[in-house]
Amino acid sequence: MKFVDEAKITVVAGAGGNGCLSFRREKYIPFGGPDGGDGGDGGDLYLEADMQVNTLIDFRYQRHFKAQRGEHGRGKLCSGARGDDLVIKVPVGTEAWDDDTDELIGDLVKHGDRLLVAKGGWHGLGNTRYKSSTNRAPRQTSDGTPGEERHLRLEMKLLADVGLLGLPNAGKSTFIRAVSAAQPKVANYPFTTLYPNLGVVTMKDVRSFVIADIPGLVEGAAEGAGLGIQFLKHLSRTRLLLHMVDMAPIDVKQDPVESVQIINRELEHYSDALGSQEQWLVLNKMDLVPEDIREELCQEVLQRLDWKGNVFRVSGQSGEGCDPLCEQIMDYLDQLKAAELAALEQKSIEE
Repeated sequence: MKFVDEAKITVVAGAGGNGCLSFRREKYIPFGGPDGGDGGDGGDLYLEADMQVNTLIDFRYQRHFKAQRGEHGRGKLCSGARGDDLVIKVPVGTEAWDDDTDELIGDLVKHGDRLLVAKGGWHGLGNTRYKSSTNRAPRQTSDGTPGEERHLRLEMKLLADVGLLGLPNAGKSTFIRAVSAAQPKVANYPFTTLYPNLGVVTMKDVRSFVIADIPGLVEGAAEGAGLGIQFLKHLSRTRLLLHMVDMAPIDVKQDPVESVQIINRELEHYSDALGSQEQWLVLNKMDLVPEDIREELCQEVLQRLDWKGNVFRVSGQSGEGCDPLCEQIMDYLDQLKAAELAALEQKSIEE
């Protein structure tokens, strides 16, 4: 069971320019000889990992990419210019597969990684190249070779900027339906989410981030219990975790504080890095809590957890509190990416 963002594209490198058939013809120079120049090489085509790109959604609208071909040779021994390379930006964590042979071409794991996926064609030769002592006026040239063409399958393993945590029925699917166009299954029984659902949350100013509805974790998940163990590794690759807590559970014996502690124990058990990852507490289903006890109940949960991080009160069903939460998530991700880019620029300057 795996889940990826996937796109299929066709890439064509530039063809090489043809060689030129030309002879030098100038006044007072009766034996000018051949002067046809070579063509230029075709441009190569690369994939480049860019942390500013979140998803592969743009490849739904453009699936064919072609690099520039090399210029043809000209007279007076002028060679054609080389075709410009084409660089296609993809999200960090993208794998490139040859769709015809099912061969893995490469994996772009960090910002700035570049992968050659189609090689440009070789230049053709002008007639000057064929001049010899026995062939003073050659009329032979060669054409440039075609650029490499490939059908690629791009698979993005770095799935989301934000991952949703919580016990089964914490309201994760309802929340992702409220903030994105994703339509995960919603029901009042455990494990309605068997496969993760990806949603793109678009802000009013056109900024966006990707959120993943991870199947609910249960106690013992780090040892393989329930469904969540298969997705713990993906949570570690997100930038932010939202811990959804059911504040109005159907089972009155279910303690919201204990629910949070169960999940966090599993995260720490799986890896120290995941246990220490940035996590915000989202108190969900607040519309089902009577208004006269809301504040008291929330304060009790926070005190018992000794929670020092960010806290939000929302209702995925009514949409209450969802927009302010998404705004803060977007601002946090923008600040994080800006800091990462600044660090990369500083590192390149030092090198």
